[in-house]
Amino acid sequence: MLREEPPPKLPILEASLLRVIDAALEEDLGMGDVTTDSLIDPGWRAEGALVVKAPGVLAGMPVAATVFHRVDPAIAVTILLSDGATVAPGDVAARVAGPAASILKAERVALNLLQRLSGTASETARYVEAVGELPARVLDTRKTTPGLRALEKYAVRVGGGHNHRHNLADGVLIKDNHLEALALAGRSLTDAVRQAKAWAPHTVQVEVEVTALGQAEEAVLAGADCILLDNMPVELMRQAVRLITQRAAERGLPRPLIEASGGITLATVRAVAETGVDLISVGALTHSAKALDISLELSYRVG
Repeated sequence: MLREEPPPKLPILEASLLRVIDAALEEDLGMGDVTTDSLIDPGWRAEGALVVKAPGVLAGMPVAATVFHRVDPAIAVTILLSDGATVAPGDVAARVAGPAASILKAERVALNLLQRLSGTASETARYVEAVGELPARVLDTRKTTPGLRALEKYAVRVGGGHNHRHNLADGVLIKDNHLEALALAGRSLTDAVRQAKAWAPHTVQVEVEVTALGQAEEAVLAGADCILLDNMPVELMRQAVRLITQRAAERGLPRPLIEASGGITLATVRAVAETGVDLISVGALTHSAKALDISLELSYRVG
């Protein structure tokens, strides 16, 4: 079944996408394919289907198609299921046709990217489904595969999730290590928030990570735009949401966004959403998602 809305566009310039693909092809094919070159006649043709072997959400079809075309423009790729499609075992996502040797050389890189991105989209969809009708948004983190961040964050959006910072320039996030360094210089959490807000452009939000109720209260009064509740038990998280909301109202301040993060699993994400947080960031969406099982099944025409 297809999603009702179209999937988001690939958030990567063509030149950047080609650099990612070329690096992957160089890793796999840079020294040649001794098996295919020794066994497969250049004149042989092949037709194949990208067949889904497990339930999930598809993501990365344009990327996989680009891999085949990058190896050989003579390979024809017909995409049958778009990114965002909910798939089941036996579904055919695309068909390929062209020189057999070229298809074999492109196969692994195309599948690696498609399976990984689909795995991320599928895992994200499971978390989004667990949160259900509650207003909390499921976010990714910067715990991405080096070089694949733009694509993996795209896959999160395909799965119905949202993106946290894309890079360190996207926003101020004052973490425990920053606070520990500042404490050695005699500066408090309040000093950190105020210094960051004075230094950063007005368009940049300032978020601060807290682990205790006292820190959460201090962050509200310091004027943080967002407060991240790090590795808090659910009951403490609920108390923190109430405290932040109450203190902001008492002082006539805008209520900061409240984010939960740290150790959140599929089994706990619903309970976390029920505490009243606005955002739930889950590193596992990108660093631990299981690749969706997809294979390329080929038939050949020789002679």
